[in-house]
Amino acid sequence: MSETQNWVAMGYIKGAFGVKGWLKIQPSTEYTDSLLDYPEWRLVKGKDVQIAEIEAGKAVGGELQVKFSHINDRDAAALMRGYTIEVPRESFAETEEDEFYWTDLVGMQVVNRDGVALGEVVKLMETGAHDVLVVRGEYGEKLIPFVSHFIDDVNQETRTITADWGLDY
Repeated sequence: MSETQNWVAMGYIKGAFGVKGWLKIQPSTEYTDSLLDYPEWRLVKGKDVQIAEIEAGKAVGGELQVKFSHINDRDAAALMRGYTIEVPRESFAETEEDEFYWTDLVGMQVVNRDGVALGEVVKLMETGAHDVLVVRGEYGEKLIPFVSHFIDDVNQETRTITADWGLDY
């Protein structure tokens, strides 16, 4: 794995599970077991960075239980608590037209149809019915439903989202 890759945080290690080196993982993916699609993870905690190879894993409820090939007991597993799990953005599956990964939308600038800058996408929220952009800028925080009724265009080259959204909304 090259150092120039664009790494994306996809969850964190909650702690040890059992006595054979298994770990409890809190994924930040749409599907609990999506992280198992990546055979290697980069683990980051402060300045400590390591690559971990997945030996086995399973989804249990909203949690992931994983065994790394280099960790074989509870003590070693306990030391992994608090590490952020990252995977290379380049290994994500291609999206369909008008589909986007949340990580690609965060940081984009949002402008309305009048060309007024509403701010930057700081995160997304899942509401059940649809996803919502959380946009912060000089006009405060705006919650904009990420649906075609309000979103006119997502330009990945210019990192700009055009929305049908007034300043007084």
